[in-house]
Amino acid sequence: MEQKLYDTVTDCPVIAAVKDEAGLEKCLSSDIQIVFVLYGDIVGIPEIVERIKEKGKFAMIHVDLISGLSGKEIAVDFLHRNTRADGIISTKLPLIRRAKELGMATVFRFFVIDSMAFDNIKKQYDAALPDFVEILPGIMPKIITRVTKMVSAPVIAGGLIGEKADIYAAIEAGAISISSTNQNTWFI
Repeated sequence: MEQKLYDTVTDCPVIAAVKDEAGLEKCLSSDIQIVFVLYGDIVGIPEIVERIKEKGKFAMIHVDLISGLSGKEIAVDFLHRNTRADGIISTKLPLIRRAKELGMATVFRFFVIDSMAFDNIKKQYDAALPDFVEILPGIMPKIITRVTKMVSAPVIAGGLIGEKADIYAAIEAGAISISSTNQNTWFI
């Protein structure tokens, strides 16, 4: 993992997750240094990434959410060749592996909806060894603590974080940072 990205995450514990153009505009005018792109399509994603990079920010693309890209490794190859994205976010093991092969930063996203999903984290993590693990929803401090003890990668808490107390609870539980589409959290 690129040390600069890790240092940025630790220095700024809030990551802007943008889901539309309005969110991107607000994020670009903020002090936020890392942007999780959760929208777009194959035609527009290079421009979205370029706008983020022009502002000196890290661009992490949630490859699963980009219209027109498949759930196959070739989607990561496309992003690597056609954008200046720093890395990807995905729920898919093969995409995380491919991004690592290409030297991109990786965020392996897990939805912890039940005990089976929780029990699957370690197995999937060991198979991919991502740079970061993101746990959703991020308002579960006990689960965040358990995951931080289970994996050696830094943990990001995401999803349903909307208040200052949510941010503090996630950080106190062991998360290195939080990601949120809630723009109010970007300025706390």
